[in-house]
Amino acid sequence: MKIGFVVNNVASEEPGYTTTRLALTATRMGHEVWLMGVDEFAHEADHTVSANARAAGKKYKSLSTYLSKLQGDEAVERIVVDELDVLVMRNDPAEDATERPWAVTSGILFGQLAVSRGVLVVNDPASLANAVNKTYFQHFPEEVRPRTMISRDPEAIAAFVKDLKGSAVLKPLQGSGGAGVFLVSANDSPNLNQMIEALSRDGYIVAQEYLAAAKEGDVRLFVMNGQPLQRDGQFAAFRRLNETDDMRSNMHAGGKAHEATVTEEMLQLVDLVRPKLLADGMFLVGLDIVGDKLMEVNVFSPGGLGSSQNLYDVDFTEPVIEALERKVELRRHYVGLDNAHLATL
Repeated sequence: MKIGFVVNNVASEEPGYTTTRLALTATRMGHEVWLMGVDEFAHEADHTVSANARAAGKKYKSLSTYLSKLQGDEAVERIVVDELDVLVMRNDPAEDATERPWAVTSGILFGQLAVSRGVLVVNDPASLANAVNKTYFQHFPEEVRPRTMISRDPEAIAAFVKDLKGSAVLKPLQGSGGAGVFLVSANDSPNLNQMIEALSRDGYIVAQEYLAAAKEGDVRLFVMNGQPLQRDGQFAAFRRLNETDDMRSNMHAGGKAHEATVTEEMLQLVDLVRPKLLADGMFLVGLDIVGDKLMEVNVFSPGGLGSSQNLYDVDFTEPVIEALERKVELRRHYVGLDNAHLATL
């Protein structure tokens, strides 16, 4: 199997990232693996899609030596993306929103071109185009979501926060990693207008019900092909808990990974979101859960498979690559399956 992984920038990847782990596992399993940045594609005059990409062979024992080889200048080759069996989209558009706004949709657009050339692309790039900002989250069942308002009207947002008894979370519509997130309490009402003003400079604001269970952190649960990712009876999941005064549990905001118990309520939540994940061709996603509510669906570059492996001594990357192998085999038998359907078979 020829497989490519798309990241924001190969130079900024780190050994512990989930993408690096998936790439090395695929390499060890005997596949031809390429890593490429979202800025390294081209649509050629003959209508083929190409990219500057990197491969590092099969004899690397550690993530650090493998990535070091990939990041070396001598590893760069021009490849024809059309010849890949699978292209895995692992770039996060939010990371490019400020410094490289032109790159926000570039990966999605070239992913769509790759689909037109017969490459299996996961997650499905047509659906990823609808998930660039947090409005995508509002298409999931109301039962699984906290009460939410999206607006740029300061008075409307302030009234919504008041209706929530003055306790809410404010965040930008576009963004990730906990950037620009404010927790509003009843004591913060004098500063509420300033918070709203600061966020509205960058566009729409998401005002969301604050869940008391957030004090216990959130659970990142990986879902593959619409089902919780498991291996050897263990779920790929962990609890993110910030041990500082920062209310954000996101790993980029100082959150620490702890073992997590996947409850029946969480499994019921997965049941409710499964139909849309399957319909949208979302092969591998990370669900962020607080209590019995879904806080976010990370469809671009869900991270934390390494955290799960460290907690439970279970390598969850192999079943992910095995699932891609199966899709490539199924495509040989069922010509004409659309990309979104094949992505979650």
